[in-house]
Amino acid sequence: MNEILRIKNLKKIYHNKHGETLAVDNFSFSLHDGEFVAIVGPSGCGKSTILSILCGLENKSDGSFKFKEGTKIGYMLQYDSLFNWRNIIDNCLLGLELNNNLTEENKQNVVNLLETYGLKDFIESYPNNLSGGMRQRVVCI
Repeated sequence: MNEILRIKNLKKIYHNKHGETLAVDNFSFSLHDGEFVAIVGPSGCGKSTILSILCGLENKSDGSFKFKEGTKIGYMLQYDSLFNWRNIIDNCLLGLELNNNLTEENKQNVVNLLETYGLKDFIESYPNNLSGGMRQRVVCI
């Protein structure tokens, strides 16, 4: 089987004015094509931290990870992270804006996805005007 992801000795330490909190220590793991994996553990054990590091939302303190070339990853946060002051289309375009990849073609792809997921009529709406399920669909885009 093809290896899609290899994590080796991943470590994450959070620092604050009171000291340090070790969130993840010496985590190693390999994921192969065709495998289905669940990360299970008690609250505060580092599950979300690991996923945030893999998605580039957090920096690791030590260790390494490598995805097979061409692999794309995404994950749904526990709570949606839509900005209430940005309408739906602007929330969906934020990642492209931050990565300097906002082109007319990419914007049209996002609009097409919103239409595909039944959100065409809500493109100019704000998150507080959407149901919970609609908000979750927006976050997936």
